Formats: sequence, C-alpha cells, structure tokens
Amino acid sequence: MDYLFELNFEVRDYELDAQSVVNNATYMNYLEHTRHAFLKAIGMDFVQLHHEGIDPMVIKSELNYKRPLRSNDLFSVKINIERQGPLKILFLQDIYRGDELILEAKVWAVCVNNKSGRPIKPDAFDVHLEDYKKKV
Repeated sequence: MDYLFELNFEVRDYELDAQSVVNNATYMNYLEHTRHAFLKAIGMDFVQLHHEGIDPMVIKSELNYKRPLRSNDLFSVKINIERQGPLKILFLQDIYRGDELILEAKVWAVCVNNKSGRPIKPDAFDVHLEDYKKKV
C-alpha cells in the first residue's frame, strides 16, 4: 500500500510495561503525534487551528495489535486518509518495524467549532490535503 505520510520513531525505555513491551496506551501517543506531524506537513498546525476556532477531535479509534514493540526498536507510523461524508475524516494508520506490520489503526476525527462545540466541515483541510497530494 502507498501512504501519504510516514514518521519514524525509536522506542524509549520508559514506554515499556512490566512485560518489557511497549504499553498498549503508548501506541495511541505514537498515532496522535504522527497525525499532528502530518497536519504540519500539509500546511496546517494543530495549535494554530485551535486559535482559529477549530478543534480537530478524535471520535472513534480501532486498534489491531499484531506484534509488540520492544526497547530501542526503530519503527515508522504511516498514514492514509479517507473522507467519510462531509464531516468525518478517517485516518488509516499502520505501524511497521521494517517490513513487519506491528499495528493497524483506524482513527475517525471531526473538526469542531471550539466556541459552539458543533461539528464543522473541514474545508481548509481538504484544500491543504489536495495541495499536499500534488507535491508527493
């Protein structure tokens, strides 16, 4: 599969649990950090969006753990995007250690007006994403 974006990481010792593998909750941090880096790569900044009255929010996550990561493992988080209707964005995120699939994730998000709390159509996201796709 071709991906729109990829970010590399290294497992740090404090991310491990008692079984010496990455704690399951830590994978959510990897996924979130990669989504934020992706937004920057397409010309959007998560914090700046908030100041503009837009808060991208996760509404649902599905994670399918395949293999564990361990201390000092080098791995990458890769992203694809699907629009699901006018409001929802589906982030398809996979974590790989080399060619080995570690985790498959589906993360649904919506943009919310941070004054009213109501979902809004992410038109700016669509524009930035299309411009980014033309470059890669």
